[in-house]
Amino acid sequence: MADSAPETEAAPKKKSKLPLIIGLVLMLALGGGGFYAVYSGLILGPAAHKTDAHSEEVAPEALPEIAFVPLDPMVISLSGSSARHLRFSAQLEVPLAYQKDVEHLKPRVMDVLNGYLRAVEVSDLEDPAALIRLRAQMLRRVQIVVGEGRVRDLLIIEFVLN
Repeated sequence: MADSAPETEAAPKKKSKLPLIIGLVLMLALGGGGFYAVYSGLILGPAAHKTDAHSEEVAPEALPEIAFVPLDPMVISLSGSSARHLRFSAQLEVPLAYQKDVEHLKPRVMDVLNGYLRAVEVSDLEDPAALIRLRAQMLRRVQIVVGEGRVRDLLIIEFVLN
């Protein structure tokens, strides 16, 4: 009577996949909604400028009153075994009130830049990140020569190593 064995083992119930599917659909819907809200500027976007009869129009900010003083191009012989040259030209960004003062001191500025660039090692000039360091050093030297607050920035126009 092998057929009369009691059937105490029931088939295991399968768990429902409905919560997983609902969670997946909600995740996709909320992710898509969040992306749209950020992409369209509803969230974390710039403030919208609404104009109506009672509000004033927003004017763009005025540019600062600055002038650019061009420096004469320089060709500098670099020290070392090979005959290498550096072509350098720049402009100084100055407040408009100090433009004449800086132009008056331009020969001193050229002298300090020429002296500094001649002293720089060729290996320093070949480094791609060196231009930022050199620019900061040159700007500081120019600011010392012309006086504090008279030169805002040094703009390098040409920097070619031959």
